[in-house]
This record gives sequence, structure tokens and C-alpha cells, in this order.
Amino acid sequence: MKDEEAIALALEEAQSASARGEVPVGAVLVDGAGALVARSGNRIVELRDPTAHAEMLVLREGAARLGNERLMGTTLYVTLEPCAMCAGAISLARVARLVFAAEDPKGGAVLHGPMFFAQPTCHHRPQVSRAGDSGAAAQLLRQFFQARR
Repeated sequence: MKDEEAIALALEEAQSASARGEVPVGAVLVDGAGALVARSGNRIVELRDPTAHAEMLVLREGAARLGNERLMGTTLYVTLEPCAMCAGAISLARVARLVFAAEDPKGGAVLHGPMFFAQPTCHHRPQVSRAGDSGAAAQLLRQFFQARR
């Protein structure tokens, strides 16, 4: 699966999350051969779980499906730059690549804030790149929060 295709699937998950009243963030996990392993959107409200970010849900499902807590060789696609919690989980899971669409200057922890993967205490650093329609991902978030103000 190509980066643009996977980010498009993650954006579909973000749109579904928004329709459920969740912050519209979606994630997709793909194995080293390019096969889809897991996909989800935020489910924090639905599950009453502050850790139910799209990334966390996909990492959990991926580990269960692959039968290993180490997701070596996988690529995680996310519509929004991951927060510190998710960046920590990505590192612990040994995800090979992280690809995200939109930056998050306020809550992101990859290019912003704590820049988790740049810290000397970070034991595993995935390859990080950008792909997809960052404008569409950012617009979905803006619309979501404008509707709630």
C-alpha cells in the first residue's frame, strides 16, 4: 500500500470519528509487505478511555493480530502529528515508520513540544515523514472544534 492510499484510509477513519462526536483523528497500521493490519479513529468518548487515541487503538490491534508487542517493519499512518503518549507507544512498539498528514503545534510531540524521538532517552526512533492531504486533515479538525465553540 502506498503512503497516499494509507493516509486516505486514515482520513476516512478520522471522518468516522468526527461523525461519532470524537476528535477527528484516524490511524492505519500496515505491515512490511504493505498489507493493512489495523485501522481506527479516536474512541475516547465512546470507550470512556483517555488513552483511546486512534494510534493507541491501532497499535493494540496490530500487536494482537501479529501476535507480538514489537511491531517491527510496520508503518503507522496518522492524520495528525502524534501526542507524547502516542509517540511513546510508537517507540515502545518499535514501529519502523511513522507517516502523518497534519502538524499539531499545540499538542504534537514529534516536530513540536517535547519532540519525543529527538530525546536521548528515546530507545527507538521511527523514520518520520509527511504524506497525504494535510489541509484536509487540518480542515476536518477546525470544523470539528468550530462546531463545539
